Amino acid sequence: MTELLYLRDSYLASFEATVVASRDGAVALDRTAFYPTGGGQPHDKGKLGDLAVTDVRKEGELVWHTVVGVAPSEGARMHGAIDWERRHHLMRTHTAMHVLCGVIWNEWQVPVTGGNMEPLSARMDFEFDPLPEGFAMRIEQLVNEAIARDHRIDVSFLPRATALLDADLVRTKVSLIPESVQEIRVVDIVGLDKQADGGTHVRSTSEVGTFRVVKTESKGKGNKRLRVEIG
Repeated sequence: MTELLYLRDSYLASFEATVVASRDGAVALDRTAFYPTGGGQPHDKGKLGDLAVTDVRKEGELVWHTVVGVAPSEGARMHGAIDWERRHHLMRTHTAMHVLCGVIWNEWQVPVTGGNMEPLSARMDFEFDPLPEGFAMRIEQLVNEAIARDHRIDVSFLPRATALLDADLVRTKVSLIPESVQEIRVVDIVGLDKQADGGTHVRSTSEVGTFRVVKTESKGKGNKRLRVEIG
């Protein structure tokens, strides 16, 4: 099993680990700060020793790091270093998406249906039919006001049974998390949004930057898409 260091410290940019499995062009470690692609958030990049890490994927209980060069053998000790600029851009973007979800739910009681992100840009889908008049301008205003209020962001871990009793987490479909997951990680933008989430986030909304709606699209009845940028 790979210990996921980023779950408890998104700001951890370097770490020491041991190779527990090796194959052509990739290694699995006993612990890692590299975020593997998942939940709409792309993987981190960086280095393991002198080897560039170009992809990170979770397979079962192990996190595999694709490297450029000869993969180290099992038992090798490695120093890992995250590409911090990319990581921080993704942290800001992911937090902005949670702010967006919170604002839309509080204003219109509309749930999110999907999303994806890259550093400083993202798309997110919502159950609108149709979009309210002047929506793009209104949502920009509301999200930027929420960011400026500097909401604290807390990360906690709850037993599954406890999480299922939280009305906010039920809204974000915590029940869809596999039954095998008995401890739920909760990201709480205090006073705005609370979600079961495994991604990386900043410590407060003021760290996000500015939010801009680039485009709105219809993806069918009852499903509208927002494309956004973080400045």
